[in-house]
Amino acid sequence: MTNPLLTDWETDYGLPPFMRIKDEDFGPAFDAVLAEARANIAAISAQTTPAGFADTIEALECAESGLDRVAGVFYNLAGADSTPEREALQRDLAPKMSAFSSEVTNNRRLFARIEELWARRDDLGLDVEQARVLELYRQMFVRAGAQLEGEASERLTAIMSRLAVLGTLFSQNLLAEERAWFMAVSEEDLEGLPDFVVAAARNAGDERGAAGPVITLNRSLIVPFLQFTPRRALRQRAYEAWVARGANDNDFDNRAIAAETLALRQERANLLGYPGFAAFKLEPEMAKTPGAVRDLLMRVWAPARAKAEADGAVLETMMHADGLNGVLEPWDWRYYSEKRRLAEHDLDEAALKPYLSLDAMIAAAFDCANRLFGLEFRALETPLYHPDARAWEVTRAGKHMAVFIGDYFARGSKRSGAWCSAMRSQRKLGGEVRPIVVNVCNFAKGDPALLSYDDARTLFHEFGHALHQMLSNVTHGFVSGTSVARDFVELPSQLYEHWLEVPEVLEKHARHWKTGEPMPADMLKRLLAAGTYDQGFATVEFLASALVDLAFHDGPVPPDPMAKQAEVLTAIGMPHAIRMRHATPHFAHVFSGDGYSSGYYSYMWSEVMDADAFAAFEEAGDAFDPAVAEKLERFILSAGGSRPPEELYTAFRGRMPGVEPLLKGRGLLEVN
Repeated sequence: MTNPLLTDWETDYGLPPFMRIKDEDFGPAFDAVLAEARANIAAISAQTTPAGFADTIEALECAESGLDRVAGVFYNLAGADSTPEREALQRDLAPKMSAFSSEVTNNRRLFARIEELWARRDDLGLDVEQARVLELYRQMFVRAGAQLEGEASERLTAIMSRLAVLGTLFSQNLLAEERAWFMAVSEEDLEGLPDFVVAAARNAGDERGAAGPVITLNRSLIVPFLQFTPRRALRQRAYEAWVARGANDNDFDNRAIAAETLALRQERANLLGYPGFAAFKLEPEMAKTPGAVRDLLMRVWAPARAKAEADGAVLETMMHADGLNGVLEPWDWRYYSEKRRLAEHDLDEAALKPYLSLDAMIAAAFDCANRLFGLEFRALETPLYHPDARAWEVTRAGKHMAVFIGDYFARGSKRSGAWCSAMRSQRKLGGEVRPIVVNVCNFAKGDPALLSYDDARTLFHEFGHALHQMLSNVTHGFVSGTSVARDFVELPSQLYEHWLEVPEVLEKHARHWKTGEPMPADMLKRLLAAGTYDQGFATVEFLASALVDLAFHDGPVPPDPMAKQAEVLTAIGMPHAIRMRHATPHFAHVFSGDGYSSGYYSYMWSEVMDADAFAAFEEAGDAFDPAVAEKLERFILSAGGSRPPEELYTAFRGRMPGVEPLLKGRGLLEVN
């Protein structure tokens, strides 16, 4: 039988033929496309004629097309809808894919052709994008060890293979922990909780095959449970399980993996001539140095900690008023913060959520994209990889732009968090290719699905990433869409969150799921007024994770990452009642691969820019100003990595921003 992954996909818009693909197809398909890619690379490197941009760089761009196609399907499914077979293949593929990558970057004849082009770059007549692509290819090869020889080269290859295995194990261990734990609760335990929490707990129980409702470690369920349940013992039990993921002295414990990962990263950096991994990792980013990152984080830390400490004192007083003595604990913060929000802003999330249905917020995100960029969305009736996933065709002025897939509900087969990926990225080389973009979230399932305001913000955030892919307009896939510096990639996503706060957007789309009535004007006013509420807490838990990440990779390798984590938190004066947003054993951003290693700060680095970028619309007097939107698309969303990020942002805004808009946006300016 023909492997469907290796045939022409005669499907609508070139979507993968999901209904025909079986798990057992992936292994043989990877073997075939890896062999094809190896043959293509060998043909490029075997050329004896002087190197040209077309026969070297453009040929490299196309050499792995088959591999990209198969991998685009597999890794999306492995993250969003895992099976034991897919997990086993992930473990098998990790060293194989790493070995292939090392083969390419260690190919001396291939690198010699790239070096030849680099030496003649000023005489090649390259346009701006081509020059950038050549620069980035050379950078990739050099940073992958192409200039190393002998034992050093062999050792780096071995390190990269082991790191690939460790990243896969870390991710799978975390998924196993989250899948296995749940806390059964009685119907009596749910009394007095908002209907949406009760419904989510019952749905989670049904999914787990439990006899009744359960609380899981899914953020969209555990956070509202912590917010609303007055049962302190249950809050403590759920919270401690949540923060202990990956550190339970079982087969899925991630602490030894984290330690080995840090040691190997340091050795990798040293082999490449860097004093530490942070110095290596940050060199191609906007930040450039660990010192620049630390400076940004600490400039925000002082006012954020002061605000959090002041807020914590208020919450502790509220707790004492309830007859509970002692100090405010981490499992108390969200409960008393919710009570305070209700008291000070008269804002009850349980009353708010009926106006924030999933369908309404999807419509809001689509409408903003239409008003800003002229995009139109048409629902598709086409088979996808899971019944929960749905798809839309994205067009502009009748032209096909992308296929967008939304997969929004939590399930045991899906890793935690929210992300954007592409099964196929945009490029023009070799013919126009339009993207297939996927947003994955972990919202609690309900009938209907009702979102918290934070959930709605997450939806807008991930859709901002999706726009970066959909609007990409470059020739080379190497710089397409979100293929940009790590501390630039979060700009479009965090910027898009601002449109959720535009009153006319909420007035139009925040409607009661049952009655269709708009959110009451007074509720809307209170919602927007509470926009900076509890930002001391949110900023502190983020910064703590970012500072620990930086400390892990800048300086001597910690033999015990947990001890180092504790040391960093003590040194910065971490408030007792707040924990890191992501503690080391479940810090997937940093340890499930090295994408955000030394890079978790990127969210805040981008926030400096997104606050300033949205100010451009405010200065124009219209959140949908067409001239500013056109500049945003031209210089940011369509440009991908075709120019250095500093150039792109300056072209859009005329200058680089300072930290003040961020502090103002988080309501931290008044605290010193």
